[in-house]
Amino acid sequence: MVDTTAAGMAPDETRLPEIGHVFSGPDFNLARIRKSVFAALLDSKRRYGGKKLATIDADGRELTYGDLTKAAFALGHALKAGTESGEAVGVLLPTGAGAIISFYAISAYGRVPAMLNFTAGERALKAACRACKAKRIVTARRFIELGELQELEAALKEDHELIYLEDVRENLSTMDKVAAAIGLVAPFLVHAHPDPDSPAVYLFTSGTEGDPKGVVLSHANLLANVEQVRDHIEIYPTDKVFNPLPTFHCFGLTGGVLVPLGLGVPAICHPTPLQAKTIVKRIAETQATILFATDTFMNQYARAADGEDLSSLRMAVCGAERVKDETRSSLRRRFNLEIVEGYGLTEAAPVFSVNQPNNNRPGTVGQIMPGCQAKLVSVPGIDNGGQLHIKGPNIMKGYIRPDAPLVLEPPEDGWHDTGDIVSIDEDGFISIRGRVKRFAKMGGEMVSLAVVENCATSLWPDNMHAAAAIPDKRKGEQIILLTDYDKADRADLVAFARNHGISDLAIPRKIIRVDSIPVLGTGKTDYGTVQKTVETMMAEDAKPVAQPAE
Repeated sequence: MVDTTAAGMAPDETRLPEIGHVFSGPDFNLARIRKSVFAALLDSKRRYGGKKLATIDADGRELTYGDLTKAAFALGHALKAGTESGEAVGVLLPTGAGAIISFYAISAYGRVPAMLNFTAGERALKAACRACKAKRIVTARRFIELGELQELEAALKEDHELIYLEDVRENLSTMDKVAAAIGLVAPFLVHAHPDPDSPAVYLFTSGTEGDPKGVVLSHANLLANVEQVRDHIEIYPTDKVFNPLPTFHCFGLTGGVLVPLGLGVPAICHPTPLQAKTIVKRIAETQATILFATDTFMNQYARAADGEDLSSLRMAVCGAERVKDETRSSLRRRFNLEIVEGYGLTEAAPVFSVNQPNNNRPGTVGQIMPGCQAKLVSVPGIDNGGQLHIKGPNIMKGYIRPDAPLVLEPPEDGWHDTGDIVSIDEDGFISIRGRVKRFAKMGGEMVSLAVVENCATSLWPDNMHAAAAIPDKRKGEQIILLTDYDKADRADLVAFARNHGISDLAIPRKIIRVDSIPVLGTGKTDYGTVQKTVETMMAEDAKPVAQPAE
């Protein structure tokens, strides 16, 4: 039996597994989402005014709703040449005005933006483009230069046409400018009117265990999540959202761009979440009130912040990974800042559940979003919980794969299997126990690798840790812990676990010290690389030592 308290959850007796029972969120008005994402931007422009501030770029450049729509009309008209309606166009850009304008520009004329993860490498990027049949990729020369991506640029040019924003801007035709002018006064004459259920964006999984899968989200899927956030969390007209997360990640795209622009509050962009010192200073300078981040990055920001750097924030919304107790208590103590933790996945556009500032239950990821449903499926060896299946207006159209381009694999009967083990309490709050793939089967019991990591984090809170399971002839599997703490001692971990009533099965067989724990561009631990690292290092240890010749 897994000890759930170590994972930041309440004791098991408060959980109601309710295997097979369908949990439902509040009612949701579907009529609001029967339009395109670009039509929704135009609605925001009408509702809040063309002169209303829409976004602030990393260099301080401010764009109003009028600026944004005008630029999207002009750029989109230039980009549509040589493409067909419904065709995918890649976007290889960091979070910023360029990425936002490109997303809306491609969408405005009925094409589909494919948001490409520039940290994924040549193989994954080419596979992503194959999956959605993207022949063109929009990028920027300055981005390639600053990111030192010349090798990737050359590799992509072998199979794709790269369109540079600087070149397009310098060579806008008279017709491009006319389209922008008409779009400002009579947009319905210019922009496309796609079916709300047609693809609006292609996003891609990390591909750490093979080629990335494409996630197809419709216009209705994206707008549903925007409206669900509007219904679930109170956003004030005076709010400002600070978004350092990449737009190739659904949290960065929907939460950091579509939600603020849809709700009439400025989106403050930052091109990378890794610049902690710069980010905390920009938060102070812009007086941002809402921050989207992950636990990993919040820890870094807290350490980099001085005095009043984060004092303007009223809420930090965290997803993608569990928020550690240490992170939560540090921010509360130093900055009087509460973390609102949620649960999301690309397939849900991405937010499925989230705590509310006035109804925040630490250790959980909140309650189901309006219009959504959840059910738990029994997993052998798991008590007090089950495998989470979800349904709702924000759930993806389906997957596409590189070996079957644009062949849609829809969720069965609309239900998506998340692969996560969760429990749901009597008030509908969800607690994450871990991914099915992140449980080790030992002696007939299922042991959460997240619990192993949480124990290490509680003991050594200033460092990063990642657990992996490998085959074991005697127990089925054994757990190995990677850590960047050079003084980590297994004896200390054994003592901690036993003092806190944690099963001996959750104590790793071995601790391996590494220089750093691998992470993805989104800040999440790269468990694919962790697994390969553990397997390689354990195989090296298992090799027989050569005996000297006599």
